[in-house]
Amino acid sequence: MPFFLTAAPTTGIVHSVGQVFQPIFHGFGWLLAFFYGLIPNYAVAIALLTLVIMGALTPLTVKSTKSMMAMQRLQPEMKKLQQMYKGAENRQTLNEEMMKLYKEEGANPLGGCLPVVAQAPFLFILYSVIKGLSNTVPGQVTLATPHPLPVSLPRYIPTTSHMYENLRSAHGAIKAFGMDLSLKPFSAHATTLAAIPFFIFVAVAVGLQYFQMSQMNSRNKKAGQVVPKQQETMQKIMPILFAYFYFVIPAAVVLYMVVSTAVRIATQDVLFRTGVSNPESAKSGAKAAAAPKKVDQNPQPSSLNKKEHPRSKTKRQRKDR
Repeated sequence: MPFFLTAAPTTGIVHSVGQVFQPIFHGFGWLLAFFYGLIPNYAVAIALLTLVIMGALTPLTVKSTKSMMAMQRLQPEMKKLQQMYKGAENRQTLNEEMMKLYKEEGANPLGGCLPVVAQAPFLFILYSVIKGLSNTVPGQVTLATPHPLPVSLPRYIPTTSHMYENLRSAHGAIKAFGMDLSLKPFSAHATTLAAIPFFIFVAVAVGLQYFQMSQMNSRNKKAGQVVPKQQETMQKIMPILFAYFYFVIPAAVVLYMVVSTAVRIATQDVLFRTGVSNPESAKSGAKAAAAPKKVDQNPQPSSLNKKEHPRSKTKRQRKDR
């Protein structure tokens, strides 16, 4: 994805796609400028925009978490099927049995990829909007200004917004907490010390991804479910691959990834604590609700019936007399 982002400005195909996305870019730019108008801080505005995006993606996150938990729970059954249908001649039968098992248990082997796939368009949009915020053109050379500063012409945000005015006066620098969020770790910084926060930013983003995965694995181990070695390997490699991507995209987009990962961690924690992500409990609860109530064919008399009424006892005594 980030390779696509880095190559995007130089390819004609992506330029055509960008033209189609223009209304969406302007919509996100307007929303970003709106948040900046409420709290004039670029990092806070990006964080608030991220919360809106993650709010829209929350149903996918919930579905993905449930699917991953279901897949972990099915590992013993899947191993049994693999042992039962060994060999290339049984591959089709194995696939059919696997799909039947997934369907019965409500699991999706690709469910864990849903949030990543769903975020890809938002990454492209946010990257384009951030790049548009820092859009500049060379200043006019005159005798009075032989080395003029670049002229900032922010794109995708309203020209009447407070953000537009501040970006123009800052010559396209997206400064927040002492950082220019339009820069990357290996960009030309004023000093070596100024570049350190950008590397820390990348480390935080990668660390949060590891924490999110360890959160899931810890939950599985507590439930007595074995995590496949292939999955553990992928979980170790993926954050390292993303680390490269974080080095080649602006810090503002890395901020989006930091906030979005933190939101997913919080969402998973809520799902685990409330039991929503436990497919077994949900399934058993559904079965219990759907099961018909048993009717006692030989009801026992109630305690009131067992007790003899005083007036009846008196009548019987009179008959005996």
